[in-house]
Amino acid sequence: MHFPTASLLLLPLATGVFGKMHEWAFCVKNRVEAPSGGTAFSPSYSWNKNFDIDTNATQCACTMYRNRNTGGEWWDTCPDCVYDETQLGCHSPAVHIGGDEITYYCEEKCGAEGAESG
Repeated sequence: MHFPTASLLLLPLATGVFGKMHEWAFCVKNRVEAPSGGTAFSPSYSWNKNFDIDTNATQCACTMYRNRNTGGEWWDTCPDCVYDETQLGCHSPAVHIGGDEITYYCEEKCGAEGAESG
């Protein structure tokens, strides 16, 4: 059986070109991060993140992100972005939400402390 090794080697590069794209995004406030489990520098050392969802800022950022058109890249438009009242987040079924971009809208345009996406 023959596998094209060149395409396997280029796969990590191809995914890095697009950055992290997300289906869901939330503007947040009162974010607290604290260590949980393990000891420093051990493989089991991890952090917990707690925050409150800023619903007003999330609605604001989602609307602004849906209305943006900054170029021809996937994340430059979000025609399917909609605020979901049941999940309290901005939803893009086609995964148009860029992490850096939504953070900018949450923090700089809508007054949130930060953003979380997934």
